Amino acid sequence: MQLPEEIRHPLPPFNFETAIQKVRMAEDGWNSRDAAKVALAYSLDTQWRNRAEFIHNREDARRFLERKWAKELEYRLIKELWAFTDHRIAVRYAYEWHDDSGNWFRSYGNENWEFDENGLMTKRYASINDLPINENERKFHWPLGRRPDDHPGLSALGL
Repeated sequence: MQLPEEIRHPLPPFNFETAIQKVRMAEDGWNSRDAAKVALAYSLDTQWRNRAEFIHNREDARRFLERKWAKELEYRLIKELWAFTDHRIAVRYAYEWHDDSGNWFRSYGNENWEFDENGLMTKRYASINDLPINENERKFHWPLGRRPDDHPGLSALGL
C-alpha cells in the first residue's frame, strides 16, 4: 500500500494544465525553503545533478537543500514551463538571493525532470549560472514565501 505522502498529484501522464500545475507546485515548495517538506516531492532513490554536485537519494536532496538555503539568503524563485511529455517536464527559472556579505545575485537555470507513476521526481538535471547584481536591480520583491499570483513571471519580466 502506497503512503499518502508518497503520491504527489498531478500524476503523469501530463497535459499542458497539469504540467503548469506541477511547475508551480515545485516553485511554491522551493520558495518555502522547507527542505524536509520539499524533499518529499522526490523519490527515495532520486538522482540529481545540480551544477557539479550529484545527489543519489531523498536524504541527500534534503541535506543539499538545507545547505543551499543556509547560503542563499532571501531566496525568491520563479519557474516557467518550457516543455513536457507524458512523464517529463523541462523548466527554465531564475532566482534572486544574497550571500552573508550582502552581495546580490540572480541565478538563471534550466532543469529537466522525470517522474514516476506516483508523481515523485526520480531525476533532476539542473544547469545554473549566477549573475552578480546590485540590490537596486532586483526584480523579485514579494515577501519571503510563495510568489503572489499577480506577480509577473519570467517572460513578463523580460527574463
